[in-house]
Amino acid sequence: MPINKNALIRYQALDKCFANPGRRYDINALLEICNDALFEYNTDATGIKKRQLYEDIRFMESNQGYSIELEKTKEGRRTFYKYIDTSFSITKNPINELEAEQLKSAMMVLTRFKGMPQFEWVNELLPKLDQTFLLKDKENHIMSFENNPFLKGLEFLDPIFNAINHKKSLEITYQPFGKDEFSSIIFPYHLKQFNSRWFLFGRNPDYKTLTNYPLDRINEIHEVDMSYVETEIDFEEYFEDVVGVTLNDGNPEIIELKITKKLWPYIETKPLHGSQKKKLSDNHYVYISIEVVPNFELEKLILSFGEEMIVISPNHFQESIKQRLLKNISFYN
Repeated sequence: MPINKNALIRYQALDKCFANPGRRYDINALLEICNDALFEYNTDATGIKKRQLYEDIRFMESNQGYSIELEKTKEGRRTFYKYIDTSFSITKNPINELEAEQLKSAMMVLTRFKGMPQFEWVNELLPKLDQTFLLKDKENHIMSFENNPFLKGLEFLDPIFNAINHKKSLEITYQPFGKDEFSSIIFPYHLKQFNSRWFLFGRNPDYKTLTNYPLDRINEIHEVDMSYVETEIDFEEYFEDVVGVTLNDGNPEIIELKITKKLWPYIETKPLHGSQKKKLSDNHYVYISIEVVPNFELEKLILSFGEEMIVISPNHFQESIKQRLLKNISFYN
């Protein structure tokens, strides 16, 4: 069974008691110490009962747990517990097979991110786990993630990741679509994936605003000896009001949409944005709203649903969608 944080706190508290040669502990003393440890970690903890404590001890004695060996001394109605070898501690034990399997499962998830150099260490560590704990690889992968190993620029993920982590300034050689290549110094701050593409967010020392660089348009990258200027931007908050990666000037607006009953189950289970709200419905449509800063990615997303999704308001955004549709139709005349 998986070991949660509260259980681990109890096991560690019991471990200290069992290894203490200077004091004897019966079940009541152990219960008090375990609950004190839980309260110290979380003042709202409700504590455990004796039944749970006995289950904890049985688990620690089992092969699935820590295989501890206890000396149980009975005196009247009381039983005192301690390690047979008081130099033993669960903290000195290597992880057991169950823990290794759990660790390996987590690592197998990480290995699914193919083409991401910062995870190559996982592939090196898995065989060591197999050798140490005699774990066998499963023949079939349980999970698959959407990725494109042929996407240009993935080789830059590792150096950019490290530069952000270690606060290093970078010089990148960048070529926008249809324009000449140029070089720029940047302070790298954040990597974001959207629609299977990776984007670097950073700031050029000559400007105050952020710029995003698609990694597939970067041709070269290297560290430079320039003092790194940190940012106070909280990127989770930064992306709260947008779909995608482009944050235009302006405040969030309420975008009202109507969606066909056929499409609605897909939009209900995979919302366009976290602010999505269902307003009402009739025989043919469901009416919703989202509150975002309109941008190119939102327009592209709405257009991808074709006639199944219609913009009601605001007027300027409806007109923008309309003009794009008219331009598209003109190509078929």
